[in-house]
Amino acid sequence: MIQAETDTQRLDKWLWAARFFKTRPLAVAAINGGKVQVDGQRAKPGRGIRPGARLVIHKNELAWTIQVKALAKQRRPASEAALLYEEDEDSRRRRQESVRERRETGIRSSAMRGRPTKRDRRRIGALTDRYGD
Repeated sequence: MIQAETDTQRLDKWLWAARFFKTRPLAVAAINGGKVQVDGQRAKPGRGIRPGARLVIHKNELAWTIQVKALAKQRRPASEAALLYEEDEDSRRRRQESVRERRETGIRSSAMRGRPTKRDRRRIGALTDRYGD
């Protein structure tokens, strides 16, 4: 549930509980890679954060500017995780415009670029009947 306001929580655990990252190791990798800033400065995964802290989170091509409102002891459903922070209106507008623009132009994510995987090649071959049954 939600902790008292005087407590602190590890940054990586909070990002995981607020559902910005699917796992804590992904959150740690993002923090160590400089993708997360706390109050305008780079942070370490073990840094304690409190309600009122301002975070800037970069994930793929998207960016969030948020203010921490509460802490959570454990990961909860997305509807409850959204109560842990408040996003700036400017940040929300920019992020939504970016998503809309990518959708309209048909630009796919970076995971879809490059050479096809072995599995993809087999599927392509099956579609073109190159390999038969």
